[in-house]
Amino acid sequence: MSTDNLRQEIEQELAANKILVYGKGTKDVPRCGFTLETIAFFNRMGYPFAVVDVLEDMPKREALSQMTNWPTLPKVFIGGKFYGDTDILGPMAENGELRTLLSQTFPDHAEPAPVINLR
Repeated sequence: MSTDNLRQEIEQELAANKILVYGKGTKDVPRCGFTLETIAFFNRMGYPFAVVDVLEDMPKREALSQMTNWPTLPKVFIGGKFYGDTDILGPMAENGELRTLLSQTFPDHAEPAPVINLR
């Protein structure tokens, strides 16, 4: 697939998903610890998100790295904008910036209740 076609495919995926994680594995079967961490992070946030497995798709991984200037996975996009990974999103969540971003990205979505883990 040509670079232009890959970019078009990525843009379509971004347009179809308000939160999109490009990672190693799927939402149900993550295949690396960082992807698992990112999935758990967004599960706690309570907003819908999708995961695209690019583990076996080197051309797409390279296109994403070029588009974002970010060499590692996972790559998180919110509202079509690249935000890095949980190293960046974690502090955003702690200072309230991420909650504001998500409420703006999902204006019709009820504020999710916080997830409490009692273990």
